[in-house]
Amino acid sequence: MALTDEGMIHIPGVASRWVRLANGSKAHYITAGDTGPSVVLLHGGIQGSSGMAGWGRWMVPHLASQGFRVYAPDQPGFGLADTDEEYWPHNAVLTHVQFVKDFVDAMCLDKFHIAGNSMGATNTSHFVCTYPELVLSFILIATYLQPELGLDPDGSKRAGLGGIVIPPWDGTAKGMGDLMSLIIVRNEVISEDLKEMRALMGNRQKQAYQAYVKGRDRILADPNLRQKFMLKGRLDTLTIPAIYLYGLEDVLIPVTAGYEQEEYLPNIKFYYPEKTGHQGQTDTPDLHNEVFAEFFKNGKLSPDLEKRAGVSTRTKTAAG
Repeated sequence: MALTDEGMIHIPGVASRWVRLANGSKAHYITAGDTGPSVVLLHGGIQGSSGMAGWGRWMVPHLASQGFRVYAPDQPGFGLADTDEEYWPHNAVLTHVQFVKDFVDAMCLDKFHIAGNSMGATNTSHFVCTYPELVLSFILIATYLQPELGLDPDGSKRAGLGGIVIPPWDGTAKGMGDLMSLIIVRNEVISEDLKEMRALMGNRQKQAYQAYVKGRDRILADPNLRQKFMLKGRLDTLTIPAIYLYGLEDVLIPVTAGYEQEEYLPNIKFYYPEKTGHQGQTDTPDLHNEVFAEFFKNGKLSPDLEKRAGVSTRTKTAAG
């Protein structure tokens, strides 16, 4: 299947749109659904990521069919986001949180559900702590929150988990496919058009992505930025309805990281789905689609769905 003129996969019923934000940047997003509660979906942080790559094939159309208005923006440094240097993610997650606020303001979203995978889950966590009054409920999928929770101040402990190290991307569509095959359990969904789209976007955002990587290091090194970065005493005290899905077969950030986070996030219910890696919404899309729709509708899951999603049976202690 050929890509669109914008270099995107075409999914029937999913529209590609643009909006000018208050700071002057031109933001790209995909959307579906005409009525109902709004949902904002935040993609992950590997090169070539975007709203379409992370959410467009299964989650966006499904939630729209279930009565939601769905928005999946391309965050700075990714997808078709504005490539002018002034709009690069110089402060990584802090830039992204401000972007999401500017985006939802431009969409006139006063209250909404929000979710994210990997980097998007980190950004979701920071957003809900910064703007809790805007969030109806939220869902996280597989990320490493240990630095923000004070468990790994400089991020050095992550290597000890035994997760794979993503090799440098060579800029080609084939190389993009090789990279994705490392972290996605269902390799058959890594189509040629997906590889091509992600490669085009990864090359488009090469400099902005490097600014994002440097921004993460800048936050950890700057005490003034770190105080905005910390989530301990914030994320663990929220009462907004929330769940966290962490695939048992995650090889990028192994599930032991999820077990540790569960100890420090007493108000978030954890699930550990089987046959699921780092990008759960891609590995087990039917399950994740059902979980998202039911949770956003009801603020909880049925006993049957909880069981199928791998509800945690771990006993939480008073850690943290």
